[in-house]
Amino acid sequence: MTHEFVTALRETEDVIYFPYSNWLFPNGLKINNVIFSIPWFNGTSIDIYWYGFLIALGMLIAVIYVTRRSRSFGLDSDRVMDVVLCGLVGGIIGARAYYVIFSLSHYMTDEGGLDIAAVLRIRDGGLAIYGGVIGALIFGAIAAKIRKVRLLPMLDLTGMGLLIGQCLGRWGNFFNQEAFGSKTSLPWGMTSNKILNELYFFYYPDNTAIVTNRALDMVAHPCFLYESIWCLAGFIFLHFFSKKFRKFDGEIFLLYIGWYGLGRFWIERLRTDSLYIPNTPLKVSQLVAGTCVIFAAVLLAVCFSSLKKTGIHLYRDSEESAALLAEHDAKYKKVDKNAELSEHILADNSEDESSPESVPAPEPSEDPETEPEENDEENDTEEDNNESD
Repeated sequence: MTHEFVTALRETEDVIYFPYSNWLFPNGLKINNVIFSIPWFNGTSIDIYWYGFLIALGMLIAVIYVTRRSRSFGLDSDRVMDVVLCGLVGGIIGARAYYVIFSLSHYMTDEGGLDIAAVLRIRDGGLAIYGGVIGALIFGAIAAKIRKVRLLPMLDLTGMGLLIGQCLGRWGNFFNQEAFGSKTSLPWGMTSNKILNELYFFYYPDNTAIVTNRALDMVAHPCFLYESIWCLAGFIFLHFFSKKFRKFDGEIFLLYIGWYGLGRFWIERLRTDSLYIPNTPLKVSQLVAGTCVIFAAVLLAVCFSSLKKTGIHLYRDSEESAALLAEHDAKYKKVDKNAELSEHILADNSEDESSPESVPAPEPSEDPETEPEENDEENDTEEDNNESD
């Protein structure tokens, strides 16, 4: 990277470069955080962002996965869908609330009050994954209680669904040019106008102008990519583990907490845009991640210890699960039978109208002259038989 490159970089927007790699987009990668715009009133438009689209796509795929696998955990897919939808609402509320609480100074008015309008402008950005998980769990647990869905197997499904959503959602950070890390000289290190400015003032907060010589190494870790790959690996592992090796309800969720917390702990160390506990040098997400790892490890050890005494007991093998699934199957079989009956009636009506067999046979003739002729033939035959005898 040369002085000329830094000068050009400061004048270029929406282009990401990989200076330490000659094969990875040598001319840079032009990106736009807006997918398309929808025309609106008075010449205005509504922008659809990659960030929101990818989060929504991740949620959709996660919902499909969770509902399709619900039966293997002994759960009714209809009830699971109700719980998931409530959890999604809680996740959005929790993610925003978590971010606002730990960035409260950005949402205060000049008079010292809370700017409610700014808090509600989610489209401007500001969602925290840990807040989303907490909100989803609270709302989901309440819905599970109301819909009579057993919580622990539901949490197992939720953990794998969250990994899907996190894996895809992190790519929204790429299009927003955010969630990057500290300086690096690795081949996949990236930089851009936005990264250069933010990373430079992170390392040199007292400088009022960027010095080109110092800007030459402002190339950052793609932390969004690290977390996306980590979540994908975790999902693949838990997907196959849950099919063959699951020993107790809640095990998959504890493994999710431990896996994600472990990855987030070391990735958060690289981040330069972390939320901090007020008046401390402690990063909120790193503290939460470390706590999650310890919590999951202790509970897994306790559960496996008790498992040796009690044996394997999964909800999917219980009478309650069998009864709920039977009720679900009976409901849909009744619908199927009604549909089949309707199709059968329509098919019969169609055959009655088109089949030659449906044409009524002509009624026998009542002409009196015809019947005597037949009788005469029978009499002649009887006379011939008598003569031959």
